[in-house]
Amino acid sequence: MSLDVTFLGTGASFPSPARGASALVLRRAGQCWLFDCGEGTQTQLMRSHLRAAKITKIFITHLHGDHMFGLPGLLCMLTLQRSPEASAAPIDIYGPLGLRSFLWRSLELSHSQPVLPCRVHELVPTQDQCPAGEFRDFSGLDRGAALAQAPPGTVLHLDAETDSYLLLEDEELSVRAFRLFHRVPSFGFVMEEKPRPGKLKVHLLQELGVPPGALYGELKRGRAVELSGGVTVRPRDVLSPPVPGRKVCVLGDCAGPVGPGARRLCGHADLLVHEATLGDGQQDAARQRGHSTPGLAARFALECRARRLVLTHFSQRYQRRGDGRSDIDTLRREAEAAMGGQEVTLAEDFMTIEIPMKNKTEDFVTTENPMNQ
Repeated sequence: MSLDVTFLGTGASFPSPARGASALVLRRAGQCWLFDCGEGTQTQLMRSHLRAAKITKIFITHLHGDHMFGLPGLLCMLTLQRSPEASAAPIDIYGPLGLRSFLWRSLELSHSQPVLPCRVHELVPTQDQCPAGEFRDFSGLDRGAALAQAPPGTVLHLDAETDSYLLLEDEELSVRAFRLFHRVPSFGFVMEEKPRPGKLKVHLLQELGVPPGALYGELKRGRAVELSGGVTVRPRDVLSPPVPGRKVCVLGDCAGPVGPGARRLCGHADLLVHEATLGDGQQDAARQRGHSTPGLAARFALECRARRLVLTHFSQRYQRRGDGRSDIDTLRREAEAAMGGQEVTLAEDFMTIEIPMKNKTEDFVTTENPMNQ
């Protein structure tokens, strides 16, 4: 099953001719999941190889405009692209408390009436996710009578035991959110596939007298079977070890994690997407603004033992000029130095990174910006 990540916007603060505002798409099993939706994401989708109509879930890391101002427009565009008679499952939107009110009010005040059904699931932040005195309680926004007019959804609270928020889970994967420190409460998201059953050892099944067919399927699903002679065959006796699933972690803007949940959930990530707004020489300014530098991102990746680190959300001051001071390649060199020479990737708009299934070949495949080809 294919799994890849495409960056639609990799710049900080605002979209520019060189870099779009924050947005990336994770594709798996024919679905597209959008992470952040900065201004101009609609245009970036049109310029990419992706199909906006395939978006089924949207994850917003925090309530800063360069990460969510594109959301109302995107929903309106999806509505216009869809036939009024067409029925579809609702788009699930996940983000911090207050997102539901922002979305509803934006559409209400602009007289926009998207027929596209959606559900908004809000994460209740904790006060230690932003500087003291800057935390705002949005729990009372558009409640009461107004609530009936807003999109349906749920309110999700922090699970103290796991220090995370469980967003969804099925037989194949789970998605959790964890807390980050920023100027406003920010979150990271982890998509983790569950281990796949190992291969059946057919020669052992034949020796045990297990007939091909339904019993093979039961064993593959992890269930013991009983043969006609009363012999019980257990999955562990005839299956090779399970194959680990893949894990992709996407962090919002942050100066670091809050609590132990982030490091635990991101452990051994196949792909870790981390912001690096300013260079290591601007560490004090980055910390003051609630942002990270390449060195900070690299240290977090090392703590998590991530297999691959991708930096994004670059200040507009960094371009490919080769002057040393503002050359964006300096950010990569700083991160690689902190990681002892391990390769680090700088995200570019329209770059796609494929994450292969765990097998003998575990190399990543990166597609450069197709607009430059």
